[in-house]
Amino acid sequence: MYFAPRLEKRMGRVIDMLARVMAYGGGLVLLAISVMTVVSIIGRAGVGYGLQPVPGDYELVANGCALAVFSFLPYCQLKRGHVTVDILTDHFPARARALMGLLGDVLITLAALVILRQLWFGFAEKFPYGSDALREALSMGYKPFYPETTYELEIPVWIPYGFALLGATLFALVSLYTVWRSLNWCATGREDAV
Repeated sequence: MYFAPRLEKRMGRVIDMLARVMAYGGGLVLLAISVMTVVSIIGRAGVGYGLQPVPGDYELVANGCALAVFSFLPYCQLKRGHVTVDILTDHFPARARALMGLLGDVLITLAALVILRQLWFGFAEKFPYGSDALREALSMGYKPFYPETTYELEIPVWIPYGFALLGATLFALVSLYTVWRSLNWCATGREDAV
C-alpha cells in the first residue's frame, strides 16, 4: 500500500530545495562568523598598533552558530545525515532496513516537534509585541515587561530566536516528510537512493 507516491516525490523536490537554500544560508552565516573571528583576532593582536577587536564578537559567534545549526538540521534529516550505527543493520534484509529507517524517522520527528514546541515557547517569552488576545490565541503568554537584549550589542534576543524558529519549523516539516517517504519505502520493501 503506497501513500501518494507521486505527490510525495513532488513534495520531496520542493522540500529538498527549501532545505538546500536554508543549509546554504547557514553556511554563509558560518563563513561570515569565521571572517569576523579572524578580523577580531587580528584586532586583538594589533591593539598596540591602533587596531581593536570587533565589538560583540562573542555574541555574534554564539548567535550565529545557533542559527547555523538550525539551518543545517532540515537538510541533514532529509539526507539521513544524522549519526547512525549501521554495523548490525547493514546485514538485515532490505525491508527490515526500511522499517528501521522508518523507526528512526519517527523518533527524529518526535524530537523535532518537541524542539519546535520549546523554541516557540522561548520565542514567545522574548517577543515583546502583539495584543494580549493574539498572544493568548498563539499560546505566547504575557508580554515581557523588559524586552531582553544581548549584553554588549543590545540585539533584541527575540530576533535570533525567530530565525532559529524558522529553521526548527522547516526541520519539523522535513521530518514529517521523511516519515511519509519512509512509509513508501517500507511499502516497496527497499530504500531508494537518498
